[in-house]
Amino acid sequence: MRVGFDVSPLVQTQAGTARHVRGVLGALQGRADLEVLPLSYGGPGRLSTVLRDALWYPIGISRGSERFDVLHCPTFRGPFRSRAPVVLTIHDLAVLRHPDAFRRWHRMTARAALEGARTADAVVALSEFTRRETIELLGVRPERVRVVPNGVGAPFATTGPVVNGDYVLAVGTLEPRKNLDRVVEAAARTGVELRVVGARGWGGVDVPGWVGRVSDDELAALYRGAGCVVYASLYEGFGLPVLEAMASGTPVVTSAGGATEEVAGGAAVLVEPTDAEAIAAGIREALARRDELAARGLERARAFTWERAADELEALWRWLA
Repeated sequence: MRVGFDVSPLVQTQAGTARHVRGVLGALQGRADLEVLPLSYGGPGRLSTVLRDALWYPIGISRGSERFDVLHCPTFRGPFRSRAPVVLTIHDLAVLRHPDAFRRWHRMTARAALEGARTADAVVALSEFTRRETIELLGVRPERVRVVPNGVGAPFATTGPVVNGDYVLAVGTLEPRKNLDRVVEAAARTGVELRVVGARGWGGVDVPGWVGRVSDDELAALYRGAGCVVYASLYEGFGLPVLEAMASGTPVVTSAGGATEEVAGGAAVLVEPTDAEAIAAGIREALARRDELAARGLERARAFTWERAADELEALWRWLA
């Protein structure tokens, strides 16, 4: 079986979508009777982004699609037409729930691109939460939406280098949806140092304690050294930092009522993300229950592997082909 697989996220970002692509492709390597051919267009610049969103995804990516048994687009952007069955992965629908948190270009093109989910042969959602959102907001028939969660693997583990210091850690691109202003306020209320890892984003978000983008090895060391990880985002479709922190043996404080609560599975402290004092109380609780939460988080993280995600995608592809 031959699968055309869009790898454009690897040149666009180092955040969750790129981590998803790397994890899945790594787990698919060397499988019998499966050839995964990477597809991409352009680089990280603005012009490439515009051409990719406006022309390559809707038209260009499907040229020559007759040579594939399946065409998989690991974001919600895909072709208008294809000679091979199309699978789209929806990471989240934040652009519909929180449009003001995105750049104008992304809002404009995303709404049009999301229409493709209605015509795709199958849609993959990363969580049950995102599956429900896809059905409700896009009108996709329930039987066409499969849940395939993310995985976690090396270097996120309990063994390895540890960053020294008495700090709590937040991970995420500097953008309004990540709710970092309230996390900063909560850390100040608890009197602990906050370190923030992630790329500079948009929306004028600038926080104290920002250390910028780091390698996965450096991130793993920061996870292991943190008193807890605070991921109080206003909206997520999955929440990889929750999983990575738990796999690293670090307690997690995260938002109640959405996908991150689903991922945490009872192994994290849940808080109301719009209330800085609730986040502060969650930090205090996580630090006080550190050993207990670390053990529960490790057990939870074992349920999520890239091999399992790859198995479920391969099974879906073979069913469609």
